[in-house]
Amino acid sequence: MASSSSSPLLSRQEKQGLGWMEWLKGWSYLIYEVLFQKITARHLQNPLPLPSLESVTCIVTGSTSGIGLEMARQLAESGAHVVMAVRNPTAAHDLIQEWQNDRSKTCLLSIEVMELNLLSLDSVVRFSKAWNSRLKPLHVLINNAGIFSIGQPQNFSKDGYEEHIQVNHLAPALLSILLLPSLLRGSPSRIVNVNSSMHFVGSVDVDDMNFVSGKNKFTSLKGYSSSKLAQIMFSSILQKCLPIEAGISVVCVSPGSVRTNVARDLPKIVQVAYHVIPIFLFIAQEGSRSALFAATDPQILEYCMALKADEWPVCAYISHSCRPMNASTEAHKIQTAHKVWEKTLDMIGLPSDAMEKILEGKEVQCKYEAH
Repeated sequence: MASSSSSPLLSRQEKQGLGWMEWLKGWSYLIYEVLFQKITARHLQNPLPLPSLESVTCIVTGSTSGIGLEMARQLAESGAHVVMAVRNPTAAHDLIQEWQNDRSKTCLLSIEVMELNLLSLDSVVRFSKAWNSRLKPLHVLINNAGIFSIGQPQNFSKDGYEEHIQVNHLAPALLSILLLPSLLRGSPSRIVNVNSSMHFVGSVDVDDMNFVSGKNKFTSLKGYSSSKLAQIMFSSILQKCLPIEAGISVVCVSPGSVRTNVARDLPKIVQVAYHVIPIFLFIAQEGSRSALFAATDPQILEYCMALKADEWPVCAYISHSCRPMNASTEAHKIQTAHKVWEKTLDMIGLPSDAMEKILEGKEVQCKYEAH
C-alpha cells in the first residue's frame, strides 16, 4: 500500500521532462506535416469546390496576398458578399479590378474594401463600429491576417504589445468579440481563425505574454508559436461562453505549410533552402482550402455543436486536409485557457463581463475606442 505521504503531483524535473517530450512531439508533427501534407491532402480538389454562397456575407482580414487573397476571390466567385478588411485599400481595389476583368462584365463580383490595421487596436474598434452600424448580418468572419517575422528582433505596436501577439491574437480576439452583434444577426454564423501547426511547439506564459519580463528570451519563433497557441485557448473559452442558441461556431484551422512571402524576412542562406523545397509546400490556393472548408461546409456547424455538448476542452480544429484533428496538449489546459481569456480581455481593453453585455444587446466600451 502506498504511503500516505506520497504525492500524485509530478516533480519539477518530471514536469520539465514532460515539457521537452511535448516539444519534441510538436516538432516531429511539424516535420511530418511538411514532408507528407500533399499526400495526406491528396483527396482534396484544388481549388476546393464551394457551394453557392448567395446571401452570405464574409469578412476576410489580410486578403491582399497569400491565402487570404485566395479566400476572398473564391468566396466572391461563389456568390458571397465579401468584405476585404485590409491595411492597403488601394491594393485591394486593384485586385478586385483584376478579378473582375477576368470575368464577364455582366457577372459582377460582390466585394467591398474596408480599412483595417491589426497593429492598431483603435483601428479594430473603428472597423467594428462601422460595420455594426449597418445593422446587417455577418455570416462568416475569417481572421486570416497574421505575421511571422522570422529572425527579426522584437518589435512593439503603438499600443505597446509585441507585434506577433497583437496581430495574431489580440487584434483578432477584439475583432471577434466586437463583431458578435453582427454575427448574432447572421446566425448560424462562424468565426474561422487561421491558426498554425506551429502552436504545437508553443507555450503561453500568462504573466508575460508580451515577452518583456526577461524571464523568457524573445525569438520570433517563440512570439509566433505562443500567439497561435493563445489564439486556440482564447477561442475555446469564447466558444464555451457562447450559448448554443446563439448559433455561432468558433473554428481554428491549420492551412498547412504554405509557400508565401514570409521568405522575405529570412536570412539569405535560409531563403535558398526555403525555395529548394517547394515540392513539399502548398501553394496559396491549396493553403486556403481548410479555412474555406471551415467557412462553408454545413457539417462544421454540427461538429462544433457536438464538441460543445461534450464539453470538449478546446474549440473545433481543422487540419490542412480538411479533417478534424486534436490541437496540442498545451491547448487542452483549460485552466490556462481561462487565464489567457482574462488576460486577453484586459490587454484589449474590454471589461470582464463584455460577453454577457453583448449577448444581452448592451453597449460595451473598449478603452481603445477613439473619443
